[in-house]
Amino acid sequence: MKKIFTIDDLENIIIRLKKKKKKIVLCHGVFDLLHIGHIKHFKEAKNLGDVLVVTLTPDKFVNKGPGKPTFNEKLRLEAIAALDVVDFVSLNTSPNAVKVIQKLKPKIYCKGPDYKNYKNDISAQIKNETNAVKKIGGKTIYTNDITFSSSKLLNQYAEIYNDQQKFIIKRIKKEYRFSQIKNLVENFSKLKILIIGETIIDQYVFCDALGKSGKEPVLVLRDKETEEYLGGAAAISRHVSPFCKKASLLSMVGEKGEYLQYIKKKLPKNITFNYIKKSSSPTIIKKRFIDSVNKNKILGVYKINDETLNQKDEKLFNNMLKKEIPNYDLVIVSDYGHGLISKQSANLICKLSKYLALNAQVNAANIGYHSMKNYKNINCVIINEGEIRHEMRNKNDKIELLMKLLSNKQNIKNLIVTRGSNGALLFNKSKKKFNSCEAFAKLPVDKVGAGDAMLSIIALCLKSELSKDLTLLIGSLAAAQSVESIGNKESVNKIKILKSIENILK
Repeated sequence: MKKIFTIDDLENIIIRLKKKKKKIVLCHGVFDLLHIGHIKHFKEAKNLGDVLVVTLTPDKFVNKGPGKPTFNEKLRLEAIAALDVVDFVSLNTSPNAVKVIQKLKPKIYCKGPDYKNYKNDISAQIKNETNAVKKIGGKTIYTNDITFSSSKLLNQYAEIYNDQQKFIIKRIKKEYRFSQIKNLVENFSKLKILIIGETIIDQYVFCDALGKSGKEPVLVLRDKETEEYLGGAAAISRHVSPFCKKASLLSMVGEKGEYLQYIKKKLPKNITFNYIKKSSSPTIIKKRFIDSVNKNKILGVYKINDETLNQKDEKLFNNMLKKEIPNYDLVIVSDYGHGLISKQSANLICKLSKYLALNAQVNAANIGYHSMKNYKNINCVIINEGEIRHEMRNKNDKIELLMKLLSNKQNIKNLIVTRGSNGALLFNKSKKKFNSCEAFAKLPVDKVGAGDAMLSIIALCLKSELSKDLTLLIGSLAAAQSVESIGNKESVNKIKILKSIENILK
């Protein structure tokens, strides 16, 4: 008997069954690792009615940490369909069961006993689902049998994490309960945060490669569609936004204010935007041409004037720094080397900031010229391995030695070096101690913006005095989120971060 149907087809089947006075029971979840707890849950649910329908969360909406789900949606559907107690199975099309409930209108919506307390549901989806059940005249019932956690079983018996990841997870579990971590993250909202740096418009032009030109050795592309995202310091503002009540962005746009309304529209409502209009300059646009099939970058074209601010603009910007910085607990600077932050401005930022976090990037437009030598006495710096070797003009020595040298040279309290798939290494100057965390991203799509995402969250963690291990874990999860989407299309999601930590620590 066929059991697996689309939601739309299942809706028609359920209508016919209801005409026959059949009582429909709905269960919904991820069901990543099918176990005895699930089977007992389904049996108890089936006893509440005549027909048991089970709907599954699609892979793209599973928020249980990197590498999850362990089994893809096709295998999970087949596993549930193999159970005699289940009558129908379907793959949901949204992150929660609200739309499924509205479509199928079950008499009973059945959840396990661990979902009974709404306070334990970080995503607040259970409450939305039970409200949806009430509206269609149904009833939510919680089963009473024994429960097991798929995440806990997978963490214990499946090879999801490598030895180094298991080591840091074990150390965090000794120091924190998840409820403590959740409270610490929620307390980020008490911080007053200022983000300083160039605002960039990221344009992604998706193309089909047609081949070589008939007359010249030139690759010919067909332009299909263009997407635009906020980049640079504006992207950092979006990352910080879910974690704070209010924050401010101090940045620049072009002399004519190109994209100004777009920037204001796309910034979250809790971000205050202050800016200067840089004379004789456009708003920075970084256009990247992308192969629409494999999402590989083909070409980059930048619209930019990276000369330093003229005397008038610099004076205006520095007056804004003097006025704004003293009002904030945490200042996050991302210096892209595109002319906004002069040596004098950098000195002011370092002098006035109560707590300063910095990312001074080397990129195609500034390599060979840009340096972080203007910044001293910094609480937190994030830099990648290539950038620190460029900064220290050292190609061969061990990265740990370079980190110590740079920390002493610039008086950096916490220096984090990102190393791609090898994760991140943190050096604390006062304790002369290293902490490391391997990367949690499994299938990176685009590395653009990963450093900014990591800087945003690590700055909050270090300012709030979380342990170095926990700081690196949360920062690595933020970076993992970032590389799973194109450019800065998606900002760091606080609920996903917390759900990931909750499941990693089980």
